[in-house]
Formats: sequence, C-alpha cells, structure tokens
Amino acid sequence: MTLGTLFWIFLLGFAAWYWWRAKAIKDFVVSAAHQHCQRMDVMLLDDAVYLRGLWFKRDQDGHLRVWRRFLFDFTATGEERYLGRIIMLGRRIEHIELEPHRFN
Repeated sequence: MTLGTLFWIFLLGFAAWYWWRAKAIKDFVVSAAHQHCQRMDVMLLDDAVYLRGLWFKRDQDGHLRVWRRFLFDFTATGEERYLGRIIMLGRRIEHIELEPHRFN
C-alpha cells in the first residue's frame, strides 16, 4: 500500500465521518426548531434548517468550539414567511430567535 493510497483512504473516511456528523447536528437543530416553534405557537415551514455560518469561538470555559448559525422559515398566519435563527456553540444550542411577526 502506497502513501498516496493511504491518503485517499483517509480523505474518504474523513469525508464520510464529516457528512455523518453534520447530518446528526442538522437533525438535532431541526428538532429544536420544531419544538421552539410549537412553544411560540408558530409553524416551522419546510421542516428544514439551513447552515449559514461556521466559525470557531471559545465557550464560557475558554475551550475552542465550532460556532454554527442556522436559519429557518416559519409562519404565524399561514400567509407570510418569517426568518428564525439558531446559534450553536459546540454541541449546545446557545440562542433561538424569531423575527418579529404577526399573530393570528
């Protein structure tokens, strides 16, 4: 086995691990968005969240973590779409925010 072959095996393994981990995080965030929308008496649209930011930040203990910003659409009236945001730091949801919106 050559060094080039080992490199490609490692690269494919890393890509598979990253895809699996990213999917698990996205599923967790979709569930959190759905629960938050239920509590706020609005409806999550498309059952989807979209990763719109990725960075590294330190948590309260000073450890370097991956910071992620997800966006999602919701509605309160069934006619208009509004934007929601979820901020994650590491494996924890730090903040969930809904744009100002109309109530029924």
